[in-house]
Amino acid sequence: MRCWSRTISAAICALFMAAPAAAQDFDADGYRAASYRAPVDRDPRPAARLALPAALLLQPGRDALFIDVLPAMGGVRDASTGQWRLGEEHLTIPGAVWHPEAGRSEPDPALWNALVAEVERARRTDPHVPVILFCRTDCWMGWNAARRLASQGQTNIWWLAEGIEGWRKSNELVIAEPVIVPER
Repeated sequence: MRCWSRTISAAICALFMAAPAAAQDFDADGYRAASYRAPVDRDPRPAARLALPAALLLQPGRDALFIDVLPAMGGVRDASTGQWRLGEEHLTIPGAVWHPEAGRSEPDPALWNALVAEVERARRTDPHVPVILFCRTDCWMGWNAARRLASQGQTNIWWLAEGIEGWRKSNELVIAEPVIVPER
C-alpha cells in the first residue's frame, strides 16, 4: 500500500510541477506565446473552427480568403524593403496568401497590419468573404491569428486546424511567396 501511495503522490507532484510551465506558454491575453507546435486544445473564440471537408469545398482566392501564417523557416525579412530571404521553400494551399510570422502571440506590428490590410482589401470587393487562417496541424499560429482578427472586430473569421497537412491529403500544394511588407 505504501508503494502505491508514493507512486500516486509522485504522479500528482509531477502534474502540479508541470502545470506552471504549460501556463507560461500563453500570454496574459490568452494567445499561445511559446511551443507553437503542440496539440491545440481549445476553440479560437470569437473566431470559429472550419472543418476540413467544408474548407475543401471552397476555392481559395475566389470563395474565401485563405491566409497562411506559418513562419518563414530560416527566413529573414529585410525591414527596409520588406523582401524575405527564405531559408527553405514553403508549400501552401493554392490561392492562399502567405503572411509569415503573423500568428505569433505578439506579431510584428508591420506584419500584422499587412494581414489586416489584406482582409480589408478583400472585403472591399466582397464585404462578407470568409477569411480562413491556417498554418500546420498542431500549430497555434493559425489559431492565434484567427482569434486576434476576430477579437479586433472582424467577422466571418475561421481557423483551419488541419492546415497545410490536412489540405495536402486531398489536394496538391504550391510553392508560396511571402507577402512583401516594408516598414512604414
